[in-house]
Amino acid sequence: MIIAGPNLTIDRTLRIAELRPGEVLRFEEAVVTPGGKGVNVARLARELGVGAVLAGFLPGRTGAAAAGLLGDEGVVVHGVEVAGEIRSTAVVLERDGRVTVFNEPGPPLGPDDWERYEEVVASALADERVLACSGSLPPGAPGDAYGRLVGLARERGALSIVDVGGEQLGAAVVCEPDVVTPNLAEAEGLLLGRADETVEAGEVAVVRARAEAAALELVARGARGAVVTAAAAGAAVAGPEGAWWVDAPRVAVVRNPIGAGDALVGGLAVALERRLGFRDAVAFGVACGAASVETKTAGVVVAARVAELARVGQ
Repeated sequence: MIIAGPNLTIDRTLRIAELRPGEVLRFEEAVVTPGGKGVNVARLARELGVGAVLAGFLPGRTGAAAAGLLGDEGVVVHGVEVAGEIRSTAVVLERDGRVTVFNEPGPPLGPDDWERYEEVVASALADERVLACSGSLPPGAPGDAYGRLVGLARERGALSIVDVGGEQLGAAVVCEPDVVTPNLAEAEGLLLGRADETVEAGEVAVVRARAEAAALELVARGARGAVVTAAAAGAAVAGPEGAWWVDAPRVAVVRNPIGAGDALVGGLAVALERRLGFRDAVAFGVACGAASVETKTAGVVVAARVAELARVGQ
């Protein structure tokens, strides 16, 4: 399994009683780890015992340090060295459950950096069954960056999963990826031009109808399958077997909701790597997403808990 997670970051997960803009604040706890959506997918595969390679850009000395930290975790990284320094992400968790995320864009790519990245992905795809493209792209990446990777996967007989929003999602959809996995805000951002990146559960019936409509439209535009996630409400699915809804399993405790969508992508990719059918693979992915919120580190799950939640959802 190959994970295209180009825009790596250093995550700072910070806990505080209350975030009050304009004041000097002190955090109760700070955890620093390599991050990015692709990293979360790679962690999930590692936790479930599936071999995976993460392809990412490594900007400057901090990029090399991030690769070293990932190696310490047991994540295999095929890196492309570029100029600049790695970006940072601050995830602020408040006691009342509110989460605020500060994302930096990352350093801009040089003229031939993306072409070098494609060569790394193409080489890694030689004997792999699944390519998961996950997360934002650095400034300077082609507008159809993930669409181009979808083409590379198809040429090599691999399945492709794309988890991204905005114009990159639109460009990928027309290249007929096997699955796209946007959240509801990302899907409606493309389909309806909405700018909000936040997914609120809201009235379940309304959210469900919106997500189902989005999933069907993404398939109509070219994706072979679509999973549109709607936070704790669940996910709408459309594909060759028709359209259906998957309820999110009830979790015991929410320790860190960041990365739940990435865990879903990772679980879906792991299931497809194991040759499960699409319906079963989606159910397993949803169980992974639910299990991930019970742990403190994004992308980390307890395999036994995933199995338990997967059984609950059957």
